Amino acid sequence: MSQSRLTELTWREVRRAGERGIALLPIGSQEQHAGHLPMGTDTLLVEEVVDRALALLDHEAPAPEVVRLPALPFGHSPHHLFAAAVSLSAATLGAVLDDVLDSLVTSGYRRVMVVNGHGGNDEIMRLAVKRFALRARVTVAACSYWTLTEGEGEDGAGRPDVTPGHAGWFETSLMLAAHPDLVRTPVPARTPVDPPPLFDHPPHPGLTVERHGEWERVDGSTDDASAADADRGGRLLDDRARGLARAIRAFDAASR
Repeated sequence: MSQSRLTELTWREVRRAGERGIALLPIGSQEQHAGHLPMGTDTLLVEEVVDRALALLDHEAPAPEVVRLPALPFGHSPHHLFAAAVSLSAATLGAVLDDVLDSLVTSGYRRVMVVNGHGGNDEIMRLAVKRFALRARVTVAACSYWTLTEGEGEDGAGRPDVTPGHAGWFETSLMLAAHPDLVRTPVPARTPVDPPPLFDHPPHPGLTVERHGEWERVDGSTDDASAADADRGGRLLDDRARGLARAIRAFDAASR
């Protein structure tokens, strides 16, 4: 096996793995996902994509050496506290990532990859790895799982207008494929929202716009999930997993 789980290794095995391996940290969130998806959707989905990517890599020879950390289950979700969430502040999440990275380097790792499953973590995660590489002799990579696809096949890109969205067609399709028992079905149609939320439909390209109360106004989801489909969700998961496998392979080759 070219892969192992940090939780299952002894400290000496962790040290030896750090000499050559990549430490991989998935991060997610615990937050409202409308009325049909569980709080841990983002964590469950990033773990599923990582599982599938590592399974693909394990059939290669030679496969990259990867040590998988437990997923960090909490993220930056203050915009979902109107309903329910367990949220870390931006400063706290940044500090947690800094401490985890520092611990890994102290334990002998020189290559770390962070794989994110929640949009609210993305900027914080990328800033954390940029800052860390300035002060530690380490090569660190960061990505969100939905950004690594090449759009292979008819469903490769999914529906770009709702990808990744939140508790909508894309995430619901993925959850129907990965954890159908956790999706509350039938998924109700979403009542159209007029005007659409500014965080998803800014008034000018290139603008980031946030308006107080928007998430509550749209009832916690970005788009209609009632047409979500497990078969397409499975193909979309496989496409994201192939993208992540390619990214891990490229990072391995570039950082040896």
